[in-house]
Amino acid sequence: MVIVVMGVSGAGKTTVGQRLAAALAARFIDADDFHPPANLAKMAAGVPLDEADRAPWLHALAAAIDGWLRQPGDVVLACSALRASHRQALRRHPSRVVFVYLQISEEVARDRLLARRGHFFKADMLGSQLETLEPPDDAFTVDASQLVDTIVAELVAHLAPRRTT
Repeated sequence: MVIVVMGVSGAGKTTVGQRLAAALAARFIDADDFHPPANLAKMAAGVPLDEADRAPWLHALAAAIDGWLRQPGDVVLACSALRASHRQALRRHPSRVVFVYLQISEEVARDRLLARRGHFFKADMLGSQLETLEPPDDAFTVDASQLVDTIVAELVAHLAPRRTT
């Protein structure tokens, strides 16, 4: 199974994803590692990505998901997956790719981003992500302002019946 932990920057995708992967004895992958260098440079310069920028990134992620689904074990993927079309591109196998939406207020996300150091994503780009976000109607939604332990426990309980490994 591939579990996509999604949401805007500052929602806690990496933190929750890493902890969830540890709790499930799964591999953790960060979708940011699939961005081409030009995308990273653009975001580091404070310029939001557009759909043309995202296309090769989504293609690389979709190919990776296909490969992970052929291997044993689960993968937890931290990925913004902001638009329905992004999620559709990543949903390579409907019953084996599940989405978890970390829902968070703009204020909490902005506070978290302002507290971050050394990350390429700038807090002033949060607005563009919120404008791009199409909240999913087909994901398990959790309140990302909760404690990480609470979120992970909720996710483990939700995912347990779906896991095959």
